[in-house]
Amino acid sequence: MEASRIHNRWPIAREGLPFILIAAGLTVCSALFGWSWLSVVLGILTVFITSFFRDPERTSNASPDAVLSPADGTILKVERLESADNPLKAPAEKVSIFMTVFNVHVNRIPVSGTVLETTYSPGRFFSANLDKASEENEKNSLVLTTRDHKRLVVVQIAGLIARRIACWVKPGDSLSAGQRFGLIRFGSRLEVFAPAGSRIVVTPGQKVRAGETVIGYLEGLPSGIDR
Repeated sequence: MEASRIHNRWPIAREGLPFILIAAGLTVCSALFGWSWLSVVLGILTVFITSFFRDPERTSNASPDAVLSPADGTILKVERLESADNPLKAPAEKVSIFMTVFNVHVNRIPVSGTVLETTYSPGRFFSANLDKASEENEKNSLVLTTRDHKRLVVVQIAGLIARRIACWVKPGDSLSAGQRFGLIRFGSRLEVFAPAGSRIVVTPGQKVRAGETVIGYLEGLPSGIDR
């Protein structure tokens, strides 16, 4: 676990500091050389990059069986998957979230539990709001297990502009719902696969906030089932 990133107390994600410093440095240099038009453009770019990597504190008083949104953005789809041909390897409730370049891009753990495994899969870079992005784009999957042995999968998916998925946790790490676990640079998609029978309470088009918005509840499964 990268504790400095998981427990970040800065208003900016540390992943963004090199980009911000480079943009700010170029802005200052262009101003010193008297290139006013370029310094204005670079200044705007610096503000945009700083905004992109913002990392506000988030809190939630949701119940223990609540599933929090892992990302800021808009709900693209809510689907019931009857087959086991998905990252959960069992029938599942799937929620897809699209992040634009204007959303906070720090990702947060949806439920308290332990990371069982992480799997990185190289792929293509279709626009993250397209259905084929879910199957073909570069992605990183986290399998989580709750204290009562229910499994849930979170998938970070790169987009058309996003070319870097950061995951700060590893198998064996225990995390609380709402804690930071990663980031995707410049527009992307996250998907949550909850056990079949979970009650999903969001709808397509709804805006959500990572670590605050409840997207569903792990209801309908007896405790102790370990898929």
